[in-house]
Amino acid sequence: MATQKLRTPDRADIVWIQHDPQVGREMKGMHPMMVLSPKAFVERTGLVIGLPLTHADFNADNPFAVAIVGPGKEVGYILCHQPKSFDWQLRGGGKHPWGVAPKRVLREALDKLDAICGICEH
Repeated sequence: MATQKLRTPDRADIVWIQHDPQVGREMKGMHPMMVLSPKAFVERTGLVIGLPLTHADFNADNPFAVAIVGPGKEVGYILCHQPKSFDWQLRGGGKHPWGVAPKRVLREALDKLDAICGICEH
């Protein structure tokens, strides 16, 4: 899967990124990821923090996944229980054809991640 050179990723961008090496139940191989970190963070650190995206249909019932519909009505699932931090350049980060996740999808994913991690104490 060839990737196009990407400008610095920004929050909500959908990018390709290499998930190998992988261990246990982690995703492996080249997969899309929705970026959570803002561009300023990525520029300063060279890292993207994000959530992997899969097309595995069994995730339709996953309470930790958020459905996203791409061009051509293809459905993917953002896995909120698998946050990742990657060096986006060394891991072959590249532009994904889905572009940018809708604000609703980003918000739902952030809410699920917060429910798992308790980042925002209420």
